[in-house]
This record gives sequence, C-alpha cells and structure tokens, in this order.
Amino acid sequence: MGPPLKLFKNQKYQELKQECIKDSRLFCDPTFLPENDSLFYNRLLPGKVVWKRPQDICDDPHLIVGNISNHQLIQGRLGHKPIISAFSCLAVQESHWTKTIPNHKEQEWDPRKPDKYAGIFRFRFWHFGEWTEVVIDDLLPTINGDLVFSFSTSMNEFWNALLEKAYAKLLGCYEALDGLTITDIIVDFTGTLAETVDMQKGRYTELVEEKYKLFGELYKTFTKGGLICCSIESPNQEEQEVETDWGLLKGHTYTMTDIRKIRLGERLVEVFSAEKLYMVRLRNPLGRQEWSGPWSEISEEWQQLTAADRKNLGLIMSDDGEFWMSLEDFCRNFHKLNVCRNVNNPIFGRKELESVLGCWTVDDDPLMNRSGGCYNNRDTFLQNPQYIFTVPEDGHKVIMSLQQKDLRTYRRMGRPDNYIIGFELFKVEMNRKFRLHHLYIQERAGTSTYIDTRTVFLSKYLKKGNYVLVPTMFQHGRTSEFLLRIFSEVPVQLRELTLDMPKMSCWNLARGYPKVVTQITVHSAEGLEKKYANETVNPYLVIKCGKEEVRSPVQKNTVHAIFDTQAIFYRRTTDIPIIIQVWNSRKFCDQFLGQVTLDADPSDCRDLKSLYLRKKGGPTAKVKQGHISFKVISSDDLTEL
Repeated sequence: MGPPLKLFKNQKYQELKQECIKDSRLFCDPTFLPENDSLFYNRLLPGKVVWKRPQDICDDPHLIVGNISNHQLIQGRLGHKPIISAFSCLAVQESHWTKTIPNHKEQEWDPRKPDKYAGIFRFRFWHFGEWTEVVIDDLLPTINGDLVFSFSTSMNEFWNALLEKAYAKLLGCYEALDGLTITDIIVDFTGTLAETVDMQKGRYTELVEEKYKLFGELYKTFTKGGLICCSIESPNQEEQEVETDWGLLKGHTYTMTDIRKIRLGERLVEVFSAEKLYMVRLRNPLGRQEWSGPWSEISEEWQQLTAADRKNLGLIMSDDGEFWMSLEDFCRNFHKLNVCRNVNNPIFGRKELESVLGCWTVDDDPLMNRSGGCYNNRDTFLQNPQYIFTVPEDGHKVIMSLQQKDLRTYRRMGRPDNYIIGFELFKVEMNRKFRLHHLYIQERAGTSTYIDTRTVFLSKYLKKGNYVLVPTMFQHGRTSEFLLRIFSEVPVQLRELTLDMPKMSCWNLARGYPKVVTQITVHSAEGLEKKYANETVNPYLVIKCGKEEVRSPVQKNTVHAIFDTQAIFYRRTTDIPIIIQVWNSRKFCDQFLGQVTLDADPSDCRDLKSLYLRKKGGPTAKVKQGHISFKVISSDDLTEL
C-alpha cells in the first residue's frame, strides 16, 4: 500500500466523474472557476481570455500522445519557464510521472466512447509532506484560440497544460507559480529531496577525485529514480538565453536523461586513449540549441564509432534536443546542478529518509517559547525547536532540508510568500537526551543559507556522533509551520528534543533526583604507553559516571590521539566522580592505558586542563605514561547546559 492520500477540497474524482456521465454533462469545477481570480491575485490580463476545452481547441485531443518525453514543450505568452524544465524532468522517469498523472489511460479521451468523457481530470502532488490529489475540469485559458500558458508542440497533447492548471489550483491561481524554483516544482511533483550543487565552488574540473565522486553520486541518484537538471549562470538579464561558444544557452535548464560509465574494448581504447568513458546525456526541453563540442551529433568522436558500437555502448539519442557530453565537458560548462533524490522507497528495508513536521510558536514562558530567531539572537536562539540525530559511521553524506509552509495562498491578504529561514547544526555529546540551553563546548558543525525561499538545505559529510539541528526563522517571535527532512544512506534516527531536564518521577525521587549537570569534552590523549617500538596502539576513551558510560570511536595506530569526544551527565551529587579511561583496542583483549578521576564540582575552573594518566584506584593512584587534555563544566542549574 502507498502513503495515505489527501483529497484537495475534499473532491472525489470517481464520484464526480460518474455523476457527470450519468447526467450527460461535462464537469465544471466550482472550486476553481474559469475567471480572472483563477489566473491572478489582483490584476487583469490584457486581451480577452476565453476558457476552452481541448476539443474546442483542436481535433482529436489526447492527454498524452505517444511517448510523454518525445515532444517539446512551450511556456506560452504567460507561462512559467521553470515549470517547463520541471515537466521535462518529470517525463524522464516513468515511476514519477505515472504517480503524478495516475491511471493516465483511464483519464484519456476515447473517441469510441464519447459518452464516457466527462471533462474531468486528476493529478497528484507531494504537498508539504502529504500526497494530495487535485481534481480539475478541462477548461483552459486561451487568447485568440491559443493557450496562454504551457503547451506541447504536438498540438493535440494536453497533459502539461492540465497538470499546470491542477498545480495552479493547489497553490491558489496561475500567478502563484511565479517565484517558484525548478526544485520547488520537481519536489511538489515527485516528493524527491532536492540538493543544489555549485559546480564552480566544487572545483570539479581541477579536483579529479571530487569529479569522479560527483559522477558516482549522480549515477546512483539517477539509477534509483532520481531527477537531475543543470544550468549555466547568466550574469545579467541581457544574457539570458544567449548562446555560448559551444551552442549551450545561458540561464537555461537542461535535463539529464541518461548517465553511463562505459568500459571500452581493445580497439576503442586505442581510439580514445582511455579504458573508460564517463558520459552524461542531456536534453533541451525546447528541442534546439544543442551542444556543439566533443560528442555532439556531428563531432569526430561519433565518426570513430560504428552503429554497432553505439548500440553496444548504449550511446543512443531518442529525442530531438538530446546530446551526449563527457563528464569533463559537463563539469566545465555547467555552473549549477539540481539533484532530486528519490526517497520514497526504502532500500532493502533500510530507511534513508527521516522527516518530521514542526512549528515555531510563541509563548510568554521562555521554556515553552519555540520561536527564538536566528543565531544572531544569542539570548533566545536556543528557544527554537531542536532535533537530534545520530550518524553511526564516519564519512557519510547527510542532506538536511528545511521547508516552510507555503504562504502564497495568503498573498491576496498582503502576507509575504515566505519568511527568511535557515538552520544551525551542532555536534553534541554522545549521550545527550535533553535540550541545549547554552553553547559552551558544542562544535558548530554547519549552517544553512538564510533566505526567504520555501526550502533551504545543507549537504555535508559528517563524522560519527550526535548532532542537534536547530531550525529557525531569521526574526524571533513569529509563528509558522515547517517540514524537516534528513537523507542519509545510513539510518540517523531523527527525533525531537522536548524536555529541558530529567523528569520528576517516583523512581528519580527514590534514588535521588539529579542536582548537578556536568559536560565534558576530552580533546586528546597524548604520549600514551607503548611497550615496544613496533607495537600498534589503537586508543579509545570510556567516560564513566556511576552506571552510565560513553565510548569514543577508536583512533588507529597513534599514541597522540585527537578525540574531541563529548559527554553529559546528570548527577545526584559530586560525590559520584567522573572517570575518563584510555584503552588500547586489540584483537583478543583490550589493554588499559590509564585513567583520570574528576570530582567536577560547579566551582571548578572551566578552562582547558591537562592531567597525567593514572592506574585504577582514584586520583591518588600511581601515575602512568601519557596525559589527557579536557574541558569540564558543571552547574547546579540543570537548565544551564
């Protein structure tokens, strides 16, 4: 079974269709009437708009003619350029467009059964975390018989025009599509998770390893059903759609339709002086201005290949406007890459996406207020909602996406479309269970852009550990809803931190409610014991407090280990010491290298300290070789840390 489906305006497609067929009439949608308010918020369109049904526009109309990706799409006199690119992207992956256009054959015109056509269609969108079905009639705005918004070069094909109308209805009117980015639209069509890659900042033409890592990510994304598009930046409006020396258009979005790593046979290795080709196939939705460099249709590279070579290598072009490029030329010519990952299907039962709905709320009680503003508002910043997740292994890419609820439906009331939003990421203690209250030792691991777009994101390779993500509006004291999504190839167990301190309970009262909270960061362990010169030492930490303990990752083959391991403990009394032990990880039996014992009293100095390791037995035990550097902070205010 798929995810639950929400019915927009509570309209039930099958019931409405059957009613129309029974009454021998065509559907006219009472919730999105053929009038100016469905087009614009507060302006009139110059020229007389006539809403027409497809059979009044052309002979033999169809929802889809042939293959959905075979025809070019035109944005029309008032169309929206990003939506044409999004349509082109959508058409690449059948698993996506058949979900957006459900049961398309059942919705199709059938000239043999004209009495079964009711002028009603349905489309599905991923709308703020919910799959939503939108029902429309087939009345489309025209001027002088021509469609005002998008249309297909196959003049009797209407899937894109009807899909655009359904999308406009979902957002309020056609004008609501203004200002949406291509990634906004693709995400709404597919539920994918979008990431924008700055190709120049990534220096992929200079850094060979990064270039092939990018290819690997794109290949994995595409083969898992993701959608990818790219563009060349235009420095100003005058250069929009200006052709480059190699035939590409500035400010124009191209869709990736294939990506291949090709192993060459012996003859072709000699021809191309390489064992492998890394190739991408792109498509111009307008079907013109194709690439004219290497691997373009008339280039010498193609002349080296026989028809059999092309077929065997899979280097084929099925549509007008398609062309192949090498990875090198792709990285050199394009500036921005939009990667939309398919996150709807768990891989082998493993959940790659975590998501949660939340909200910024205002309350007179500071402990209940959840709208603290951005990081600049140091006094209130940590009043925002806080979410913790765990990265179980080093070196995994984590993509974090924060989407605010779209406010454009309130534009008629004068409200802004979007607030300025962003988020901060902190590496925190390995055993943190309660909200952050002050940032003394936490590492600021990342920050998103702060901007008034619908969605902001951050993509980072993170080390093993716990991370707290704090979503914020730029200004404090405002209310709104948001959707937080985190993608990783390893499960990260996203959950909200709601409690400020341990709960009062009969169990806590019986064994003693905590009176002291202690944070500790162990920076390093140096000069560790090595029994003989060629011995391998793989140190790790165990930080103990009573029955609770935290274990650090193992550092490989070093006697000077950098840990930066954090822990936090809630203690009934300072009589319960904190013990930091250093161990050597070995194949059969780990070796104890030494420990330090701390009272960690609230009156103790909070600066970085260094202590020699000792044998087991407390702070007066015999000194061993090596020392550790650490910082410890204790407070009798449980909400200070």
